[in-house]
Amino acid sequence: MVHLTQKQAVAAVQGGLRGFFSTIDQKWMIDLQNFIRAALPKIVVIVIGAWLLTRVLRLITSRVLKVAERHSGGERSIAQVRTLASVIRATGIGIIVFLAALEILPLLGFKLEPLLASAGVAGIALGLAAQTIVKDCLNGVLILVEDQYNVGDVVSLAGLSGKVEAMTLRRTMVRDNDGTLYIIPNSQITTVANKTREFSVATINVSVDFSADPDKVMKLLKDVAMSVRNDPAYSDVFLADPNLLGVDAIKGSQVIYPVQLKTKANQQWAAMRETQRRIRLALEEHHMLPGDPLRVVGAQGAPVATGAAAAVADATTPQSADPTAAKAKEVDLFGNG
Repeated sequence: MVHLTQKQAVAAVQGGLRGFFSTIDQKWMIDLQNFIRAALPKIVVIVIGAWLLTRVLRLITSRVLKVAERHSGGERSIAQVRTLASVIRATGIGIIVFLAALEILPLLGFKLEPLLASAGVAGIALGLAAQTIVKDCLNGVLILVEDQYNVGDVVSLAGLSGKVEAMTLRRTMVRDNDGTLYIIPNSQITTVANKTREFSVATINVSVDFSADPDKVMKLLKDVAMSVRNDPAYSDVFLADPNLLGVDAIKGSQVIYPVQLKTKANQQWAAMRETQRRIRLALEEHHMLPGDPLRVVGAQGAPVATGAAAAVADATTPQSADPTAAKAKEVDLFGNG
C-alpha cells in the first residue's frame, strides 16, 4: 500500500484542479470560438435586418402620411390615415421584434421546443393574466373599424378630455389643455365624446335686466351676432346664421336670452368670445343693465339697492327701534344687574 506524504497529496490535488480548470477553459474557449464564428454573425445580421425593417416601415408610413396630406380633400381623411399609420407602425414593430427574438434565442442556446411544448399549459395562465391586453386590442380594432375617433381629434375618453396624440391597438394617448399626457387602455373606453366631427354648437346665455324690452333685446342680440357672422375674420368658421331662441328663463330680475352659434367642429371659441365682447359693449351703449338674480324691483319698477349698496344705505339711514331689544325694566336672567 502506497502512503503519500502531505506534500504529495497537496501536489496531487493541485494537479487535479489544474487539469479540471484547464479542461473547462479549453471547452469555454472552444464554445466561445464557435459562438463568435457561427452564431454571432447571424445575430448581428438578424439585429441589423430587424432595424432596417423598422426603418423601412417608419419611412413607408411617413411617406403615405405625407402623400395623404398633399392629395387628401378633407381633414377627417387625413386624421384617419394618420391613425392607421400610427397603428400599423406600432403593430409592425412589435411583430418584427417578436420574430427577431424567435431567431436569436436558439442561437444563444435556448431551446424553443420545450417552450412551445409547454405553451399549452402556460398559455392558460398567460391567457388569464393577459385577458385585459386582449380586450385592449379587440376594442382598439373596433375603434378603428367603426371610426370612432382619429389622431388629432378632441375627445373625452374614460372621464378624460384632450387631443388624441397617438393610438395603437392597445392604448390611446390624449394630451390635456394644460399639457398633461394621459395613456388610456382601450378596454377602459366605453363611451366616446368626439368634439371634432362635422360641426359644433356654442350657446351664449345672455343675462339682461327685467326692465329691458324683450323685443328690443332680441333685435340687439341678433344684430350683434350677425355682425360677427359677417365679419371676414370669423365668417369662414360659421356654418349657419346665429339662432336666437327667445326668453329661456326668468330668475329674479334677470332674463336669459340664449344665442346659438353653429360653426365648424371645434372652431367656435374665437367667434364665441368676440360675440360676447360685442354684446357687452352693445348693452352698455343702449343703457341696458345686466341681469342680477339678487336685484329687487320696487313697487314703482325702480331697482332697489342690494348687496354692498344696501349695506351703505343702511349705515346712513336712521334705524327704527329694534322690537327684539330688551326693555328697560326687564330682569337680567344672568344676574348682572
